[in-house]
Amino acid sequence: MSKPNHIVIVGGGTAGWMAANLMAQAWQSQGIKITVIESTRIGTIGVGEGSTPYLRQFFHRLNIPEAEWMPACHATFKCGISFPDWSTNKGYENYFHPFYSMIDAPNAPLFFENCSYRRQGSDVFAHPNDFFVTSKLAQAKKSPIAATPPRKPVEYGYHFDAELLGQYLAKKALEKGVNHIDDKVLSVETIADGSISHLITENSGELHADFFVDCSGFSGLLIQQTLGEKITSKKGYLKCDSAVALPTPLNLQNNVPSETVSKALKYGWVWNIPLTKRFGNGYVYCSDYISKAEAEAELRQHLGMENSDAKAVHLHWQPGRLENHWRKNCVAIGLSQGFLEPLEAPMLYLVQRTTENFIAYFQHENFNSDLKTRFNREINLLIDGTVDYLQAHYKANTRDDSQFWIDCRENTCMSPSLSAILSGWDESRNFEMVMQEQANTQVYQRASWYCLLAGMGRFKPISEADNNVNKNRAEQNHQNANQDCTAQSEVFIAHNEHLRTMT
Repeated sequence: MSKPNHIVIVGGGTAGWMAANLMAQAWQSQGIKITVIESTRIGTIGVGEGSTPYLRQFFHRLNIPEAEWMPACHATFKCGISFPDWSTNKGYENYFHPFYSMIDAPNAPLFFENCSYRRQGSDVFAHPNDFFVTSKLAQAKKSPIAATPPRKPVEYGYHFDAELLGQYLAKKALEKGVNHIDDKVLSVETIADGSISHLITENSGELHADFFVDCSGFSGLLIQQTLGEKITSKKGYLKCDSAVALPTPLNLQNNVPSETVSKALKYGWVWNIPLTKRFGNGYVYCSDYISKAEAEAELRQHLGMENSDAKAVHLHWQPGRLENHWRKNCVAIGLSQGFLEPLEAPMLYLVQRTTENFIAYFQHENFNSDLKTRFNREINLLIDGTVDYLQAHYKANTRDDSQFWIDCRENTCMSPSLSAILSGWDESRNFEMVMQEQANTQVYQRASWYCLLAGMGRFKPISEADNNVNKNRAEQNHQNANQDCTAQSEVFIAHNEHLRTMT
C-alpha cells in the first residue's frame, strides 16, 4: 500500500486529536494532509479521567512539557490506584496498585519472595503497600517529582479533565498544520471493493481522502456502520456496562491525593479522581443488577449529595472489541474499536498504542496484507490481556453483600490464560514460571499481578507446620523494604505544593 496523500479522521475528542498529533508528528514532513472532521454539536465522552504512565511517552514524543499541558487540562499526578473494600479478608481490605518503577527494583523481589512463603501457608507479611515507593508517596499525598534526584526513575500517570485534554490536543494539532472541519457527516460512500471513497457532509459537500480514521465513538460510523465490522462481546467476562458520574469540589490549598481511588460498592465500584478544580466521581455498575435511578441514588448517598441538584451524567456500553480494527482503508481508534470499562484506566493507553502501532505498520516499506493481519492480532492481544487483568479484580473479590459480587467471583467464563494464572497462584506453583508461560498473553507486568492477588489476600489458610526460617527471612524482607521505601519517599514534593508551582 502506498503512502496516502490525504488522511481524514472522523471525530475529535481525546482519541481523534491524539491520533491527529501523532500522525502529524510522523508524516507532516512528507507532505501528507491530515484533516479532522467533527461536529461540536455532538460533543465528546470522557468516561475516565486517568492514565497509565504510557501517556508520559506521548507528551515526550510531541515535546510538550508537563508545565504547559497539565494546567491547561486541570491535571494532577497519579502514583497509582487504591482498591478499598474489594476484599473482606482481614488485613487486606485495601491495597494499592503502584506503577512499577526502576526505583522499586531492589524491594519488589522481597515482596515476591514473601508472597511465595505466604502462598505456601507461612504466617508472613505479604501485603504490597510497604514494598513500593509510589505507595508511600500516595499515602503521604506526595507528587512523583523529587526535590533532589531519586535513586532511580519513578513511573507515574496523570489525572485530567478529558474534555479539556481534547481541546488542548486540538490546539496543538492545528499548530502542526492539521486541518479542522466543524461539520456533520451525513453518509459514507464506498467503491466496488468496499473501501471508503468519500464522506458527504452537511455543509462542506464531499470530502475525499485516501485513508480514513474512525474516531466517531460508540457509533462506529465508518468501521461498523459502513464496513460492517461487529463488536465481539466481552460481557461474559466483564459484567459492568454502565456508569453514572458526579463532580465534587476540591480545594487546592488542602493536601491533594496523588492516587485514583477505586472503591467497591454494592453493585460495582466508584472512582474518585482529583483534578486541580474538582474531584471526578463515578459509579461503574452492571445494569443487570441495578437500575440507573438506583445507581445514581447509591452514588449520591456515597458522596453525601442526596439533596444536591448537581446533574449526573449517565453512560452505557457493551463491553467488547472489534475483530478487525484496520479494515480496507480505515482504522478504528478509541470507542469505535470497542470499550471494556474504566477500571485501571486502560482505554487511553489503547488509543495511544493503536495509533502508534498503526503508524509503524503503515509506513513499513514492505507493507502488505500480512502486516495488517498482524496489526489486528496485536491489538486484540492487547485488549484481551487487559480483559484478563480487569476480570481478575472481580474474580478475586470476597464480598457477599450482593449477588453481583458473588456472581463475579463464581464466574466460570474466563480465558485459558486467566484460568492458568489464578490456578497457578492458588496451587502454590512457581508463580514466576506461571507468568513466564503466560508472557505472550499478558499486558500487565508480574508486579501488577502480585499486587492484585496478594493485595486482596488471596492466600490459603496459614499452615500449623509453619517454617520459622521463612518467617524470619520474610520479617527481614518486610522491614528492609518498608524502611527503604519510606526513606526514599521523603525527598519527594507534596502534591499540592508542586501543583501550585504549575498554575
